[in-house]
Formats: sequence, structure tokens, C-alpha cells
Amino acid sequence: MSTLYFNDWNHAYANKNTALAKRFAEEFNRSLHLAKDKERGYTEIKTIVGNDYSGLDWKRVENRDVIAVKLEQVLEPGQSIQLFFTYTVHLPSAKFTTYGFTGQGYNLKDWYLTPAVFNEGWLLYDNVNLDDLYTDVTNTSINLKYPDKLFLATNYDESNTTKFPRGQYVTLTGKNRKSCEIILSPFKRFTKHVTGHLTVTSDLESNKYDEISQGISINKVSQFLEENLGEYPHDNLLVSEFAYNKAPLYGINQLPSFIRPYDERFQFEMKFLKTAINSFLKETLFLDPRQERWVSDAIAYYLMIKYVEDHYPKQKLAGKLSKIWGIKGFHLAQMDFNEQYALLSMLPVRKNIDQALTVRNDSLIKFNQKIANGYKAGLGMSYLSEYLGDKKVDSSIIEFYKNHRLTSKVNALDFRKTLEQFADKDIKWFFDEYVTTDKKIDFKIKNINKTEDSITLVLKNKRGTNVPISLFGLQKDSVVSQYWFTDIDTTKTVTIPRNGEDRMVLNYDQKIPEFNQRDNWKTLNGFFSSNKKLKFQFFKDTEDPYYNQVFYVPIANFNIYDGITPGMRIYNKTFLERPFQYDISPTYSFLERTLVGKATMHYRKYHQKTGLYVTNYSITGSTSHFQVNSRFSTLTPAVSFGWRPNDLLSNRRQSLLFRYRNVFRSIDDNIADQIDTDPDYSVMNVRFIDVDNNILNYNSWFLDAQHSSDFTKLAFEMEYRKLFQSNRQLNLRLFAGKFLRNKTDSDFFSFALDRPTDYMFDLSYLGRSESSGLYSQQIIISEGGFKSKLENPFANDWMITANASTNIWRWIEAYGDVGYLKNKGEDARFVYDSGIRLNLVTDYFELYFPVYSNRGWEIAQNNYEERIRFVVTISPKTLIGLFTRKWF
Repeated sequence: MSTLYFNDWNHAYANKNTALAKRFAEEFNRSLHLAKDKERGYTEIKTIVGNDYSGLDWKRVENRDVIAVKLEQVLEPGQSIQLFFTYTVHLPSAKFTTYGFTGQGYNLKDWYLTPAVFNEGWLLYDNVNLDDLYTDVTNTSINLKYPDKLFLATNYDESNTTKFPRGQYVTLTGKNRKSCEIILSPFKRFTKHVTGHLTVTSDLESNKYDEISQGISINKVSQFLEENLGEYPHDNLLVSEFAYNKAPLYGINQLPSFIRPYDERFQFEMKFLKTAINSFLKETLFLDPRQERWVSDAIAYYLMIKYVEDHYPKQKLAGKLSKIWGIKGFHLAQMDFNEQYALLSMLPVRKNIDQALTVRNDSLIKFNQKIANGYKAGLGMSYLSEYLGDKKVDSSIIEFYKNHRLTSKVNALDFRKTLEQFADKDIKWFFDEYVTTDKKIDFKIKNINKTEDSITLVLKNKRGTNVPISLFGLQKDSVVSQYWFTDIDTTKTVTIPRNGEDRMVLNYDQKIPEFNQRDNWKTLNGFFSSNKKLKFQFFKDTEDPYYNQVFYVPIANFNIYDGITPGMRIYNKTFLERPFQYDISPTYSFLERTLVGKATMHYRKYHQKTGLYVTNYSITGSTSHFQVNSRFSTLTPAVSFGWRPNDLLSNRRQSLLFRYRNVFRSIDDNIADQIDTDPDYSVMNVRFIDVDNNILNYNSWFLDAQHSSDFTKLAFEMEYRKLFQSNRQLNLRLFAGKFLRNKTDSDFFSFALDRPTDYMFDLSYLGRSESSGLYSQQIIISEGGFKSKLENPFANDWMITANASTNIWRWIEAYGDVGYLKNKGEDARFVYDSGIRLNLVTDYFELYFPVYSNRGWEIAQNNYEERIRFVVTISPKTLIGLFTRKWF
């Protein structure tokens, strides 16, 4: 070797172009991009010298968190070298990743230089906030001085502890360890628990669970870990609240403490178990966490599932809530605690964003990285354990850990060899199908025939994934028989003895993460008894495979003509996405004293992960009022196609929409003379959309074509937002529209500068027919995108406009709009406006204050308050999307 490489993960906070900063941007997090210099972390290297104390050349590898040191002489195999680094670490603020300085203390991890790993090539990984620094087996000694008012907790061994005026000194030693973790806090939070199995330093919080009980639970979990993994080889295991918060138990466990439904003992033990297993494995197995994380996940989550099965077999997912009237009827309340792993791992599968367990940790969608892939790995081990039986998986985990703990360059192949060594059946399917692919598992019972002494079934493999499937025979709710069947490529006919079964169920114990369990059972009691019963249920629930579920929930909508319209939403959407969905929302208008509402039927077909990945078919009908005693109704059949890039982390999406909008209007006689178009009309609409939703560089454009009996028109819109390194944001938008034919004499279908008539009824106007008053000041940026209300704002020939804004201070921006518009038989007109924009939440809540336009100094004119415009979003679904977008 002529060059050696070192990890410098503290430098990931140094600027706005590091891998960490880019990762944050992908997750709609601007904190690192907008950080002040004093909040950033960086490493300042003074010198690097060799054995003879001569200086060595070094450089940062591009803008990565890696340092390359060039040696004066080539290092031959078997040789060693000493290097001496002198450098200063400037710690980042803990507000970015929770690592760094907190204002009261310090949370330190991966904060000093470590040798990169060479394994048939250098493995150079950047810090992207995944806690997966890869280091080899290392001996480390740290001499640490720190203020006398802070208390120390660490995963390393402490010695030579002394105090001096205003400070403390300690030597931290790690033999065959990974990176040193240090927590310095102004309070003495940590307690040392010496059990008969290992010594634990912990500060896990549990206000209602006393210290003696905590000690008993810690001893119980420690014994479980020793029995199911092996002896912990170090003197101290650090189990901190800080580490738990980095990787918590997701699900109901995330509820606020005052409404958590679990017994204090169970909750504390699961919290401690999750954190202890992760620390246990990270400190002793030197797997590549970037490329082979699934191995440690498989062991950790399998042991968590096993712990609940052994010690809390009757624990429900909803805990104490499962016994409360009004809640206990939910299928979610009836689910066992361990069923959450199948539920949450199936969430991305149903959304078609699941990823194989072997996908690199930094290429996983956040939901998969944080939750789904770990759950799938643990479920896979439970699946394998059920298939092999006799605790062969338990024995293989113990053997794997015994042989490979604290050994260099252990890998997933070692794990596979150990599992195959203990298996007495062929388990290639586990690695070749379950682990390394994202293929779906889905079986059904196609046919069933019975005789007095046997049952013959036809099993169908709906997805072609060649894995074993379990079959259970039930008598009422008791299992009376169980079988495993393998090598089902398409269909397979099997015959089993009859033992009093009245129902046959595939995957009854749900150990197999199956795509669809709604067709997993057949009754032996005749055709009519096999029909699933309807189950009407308040609010959304998890899927119950034994019922056709219909959900209902009260809703209320609002516009000024109907007022607040309460009603009932009836739908079949469960927590997991399903191909066919219906959603019927009848509501009552008290102002109009009639029914209004909306109904949709939708079918979604996923094709693949990337490229053309989805096709949507839908038919939607709605009815509401657009003026007093004037109703509009729409009926719209549609089909759309969606494209996604190969990088699933990318926020770019493309879609092509075909829809046929039919509009029917009944108009009050008092305003009939104000309506200058036929009340009923139909429009064929084709639109292609390309959106790259990035918080630093947002790009979108669409091309829209509309055709009806009276007109044909084209429209193009492009929008660009850029957040510069100076923290200045620039927003640009361009719109161009042209009528190819226009037979109408009305402006109802014309292009509009500031407030389109919305003849397609796409926009969420609170008062769509208002020309004065507060509701007329609502603006939805569409077509011309102007904010000032100019005279003659419509164009029945063509229009082109440009909108721009940039920030003055934080969310205060200056905006300006310019454009040309032309009507038939008239010359083109130049229009402009400008003003101040309060960009409180982009696209969700904004205020516009016009200053100067074609109308002159608007701010100095009468009734200025009527010229102020606002953007507001009150749709719960849209608002929820603002918070969930970073996870998917």
C-alpha cells in the first residue's frame, strides 16, 4: 500500500456540500444548510508524520469524510507503520444529529479519526446520520480532561480517574472495541447494575418503575442475552436513553407516556432489551454495517420476538387499550404484540417501495432504513425457525456469535454457513429469495375438496416466489393440524388426513410476511359459510382477513355557499394500502338544506420499482354549490401512469394523466343572466407532470392539453426554487397558454392572471364565485399567478407570465410578476405587479401584500386591506403529507 485512508466523520458537518448535508436535503431538512459557522463541526489537521517524524502528504478525498495519507515508502504485506496525527476536533451542535455539544453537555460518537477498513479494497463510507461507521477490531486509549461539573458515561473502561481544580481527568481504554462513546451531562443520571451475567451502565427513563424493579428486569434481560447470544466479552455495556432515542421501538410505543397502554415492567424491559441488544451486537460483531446490516438486524429483532414469546405470550399490541369498550372491537386491538413486525414491514410492500435486505444502508428509503427492513429481517428468522423447528435457529445464532465475536471482517456468508450447518432442510430459498430480493410472498387456497378421511387442496403461488408455506387446520379457533409445503411454482395439489377441521388457513400464525392474507382460508362447511361477513367499523383499522371491512367516520367540509357540511365518510382503506379502494363521503349542507359530497372508486396496479411503476384507474363524482342555490356536479373517469427513477431515494416523479371531466350545473333563476355559457359541458384533459421535490433545488413542469366542443387549448408551466449557499432563496415560475380554437364569447374558459374561474373544479376555493370580500382574496397560484387584482385579467387568445420572489429576511420575501396577455381582436397588453410575500409555510400558508402594479402604488390607495391575498390549506390529508414526506 502506498496510501492509507482514515474516517473523519466529525467533518461531515463542515459545509453545505457534504454527503450529510445532501442527505438532509433529501429528507426536507434544511438545518445543516442554514447553520451558523459556530454550529458546524469540522476537523482541523495540524500535522501527520511517520515513523521518522517526517511530515506526510495528506488530503481530503474530494468533499468526503475521508482522509488519504500518502506514505513515503510502499507498505508491504505483513509490515506495519506508526503514524502520528495532531489535529483539533471542533464539535457540531447536537441539534443536527443529536451528536455534539448540547449547551449543557456533550454526546460524542464517531468524533475522532479512525482507520478505514481494507477488505479486498478500501471501504470508504461517508457520515449520512445512519450510525454505521465501519471500523475493524481496534485497541484504543483516550486521555480525557473535562469540566468538574459534568458527569461521564462511556462504553469504554475507565481508569486513572483524578480531579484537579475546575476539572477532571480519566483514561478511557477499549480493547478489541469499536468507536468510543462519551456522554457528558450536568446531572448524574447513570446507574451501574452488576448482574450475574454482565455489568450494565444505564440511564433508561421509567418514572413509574422503581430502581429495584428496574434492577430485576435488567438482570432478567441480561440472562436472556447470555442464554441466547453468549457471554459479553467486555467489562461494561452502555445502555443509554440517548441510544434508545436514536433507535426507539416504533409504533404504539411512540405515544406520549401518559397514554402508553403497556404495563410499566413490560415497557421498561422492551425498551432496555431493544437498546441492549443493539449495543451488544455493535460492540462485538465487526460486520460491515453499511452493506450487511441485515445480519445484525435479523439477530436483534428475532431475539426481541423470541423474548415476547417466552415471557409475554399473551401481550397485545394495543396493551390495556385492548380491553376498553369502543376499542376492543378493532382488529388492531386483537393483534398480538409481535404482529406489529409483519404490519409495519408490509407498509412499504403495499406502497411498492420495499427494498431487499441486502440493499446498502445508505440507499434505503428512510422508513425502510429505520423500521421495515429490520422488522423484515427479524420476521425472516422467525419464519425460518418455524420451518426448521427444534430451535435450530437459536443454536445457529449462539454458534455464530461464539465463533465470530471480536473477529476481523466477519460477513454475511459466515452467517449463512452457520445457519446451513444447523439446518436439516434446504434453506437456499431464505437467502436467494427472501434476503436478496424484494419479491412478494403471496399464496392462496384455490380449491378444496373433502372426504370422510381426507382433505384435498389446490395451493396457488400467486407471485411465483419459491418459499415454503404453512397450512393450518382449525376446529373453531383451535389448531388441530399443521403442515409445511415447498416447491410450489404455480399450483400444487396436496392431500392431508382429516382430523375434525372445519377451516383450513394458510399462514395462520402470520410468521410469514405475506402480501395478502385475505384469501388464505377456506371453510369446510359449505359455500355460503365461506362468504366473508360484512363488518362495519368506526374509524380505520388493520386488515382482518376474515371479514369484508367497511369503515365509517364523521367528517366536515366547508365552503361559504354550503357552510360547514357535516357527514359520514364510508370507505374500505385500511392502514395497509390495497389495490381497490372506494371512498364515499355524503355530507349535508345546512345552508342549502340538501345533500352534497364526493365519491371515488380507485384501482392501483403496481408494475415494478422504477421506470413505469404504477397505473391508476379511477372514477370520481362530486357535487357541491358554487353560488347560492346553484349546484355543480362532476363525473370524471381517469387513468394515469407514474414513473420513478432508479434511485428510490430521489424525490423525482413523473406522471401522465388522461381524464374526461363532465360538469353539470343547475343555476338559480336569480343569477341565470350572469351565466354566459352552457350549464353543462365536458372537457378531455391530458397532462404530463415532472416534479423533483427537493428542498434545495425544486423543479417542476407540466404540459396540459384540453379539448371540448367549444375550445382547444394548450398550457405550459414551469417552477424552480433554489436555496443558495448564502441562504437566499429564489423562486421562479413561468406560465404560457394558447387557445388553438375558441368558439366562446365568454371568459369562463379563458386564461386568468390572478384568479382562474376553475371551470374544471380542481382548485379548493372557499368561495369560488366571490368577486369581493375576504373569500375573494384567497389566491391559489395557478395560470398567470399574479397577486394584484388588475383590470381585464382574462385572455381568450394567449397569455405568458413570469413570477419571481426572493427572501429579504427569513420568511419575508419580495415578489414581482410580469406578463403579456392577448384577447382576440385586441393588441397584446403588458402587465406587472410587485409586493411583499410572507412565506410562512410554502404552498400551505402564505400572505401577499401588493405594493406597485399597473394600478400604481397600491399600498397608498383606498381599501388596501381588500387587496391583501392569502394562501391557506385546510385539507388534513395535504397537511399530513407535509410531515410524512421525508419517510417515503
